[in-house]
Amino acid sequence: MSAFLTTAVLGAIISVLGIINMTGNISSLHWYHRQRVTEENRKPFGKLVGAGTLIIGISLILFGTLYFIYENTQLAPLLYAGIAELIISVVVGLIMSFYAMIKYNKGIF
Repeated sequence: MSAFLTTAVLGAIISVLGIINMTGNISSLHWYHRQRVTEENRKPFGKLVGAGTLIIGISLILFGTLYFIYENTQLAPLLYAGIAELIISVVVGLIMSFYAMIKYNKGIF
């Protein structure tokens, strides 16, 4: 039960940050990114980074739910599906975020 709560709460926090970023408020991002992105690019940059963050947050919630069901039923395919979903979603979310950083920041760092 604690693993479910931990991943669900973490996923919810990350999802909220993603939604905040998608509105164009990039104050939760590193100062470097806030400084390098021009004012007219803040909205599209925030949308891309926020969408990637939201994907990661939702995938954590889904993984926690699948893991909770697995703990109660011992159905191994649920655990494997959750792990696969988590890995794929994190990779997609990171790619979206890095793409936004490269496009609007001219680099990741």
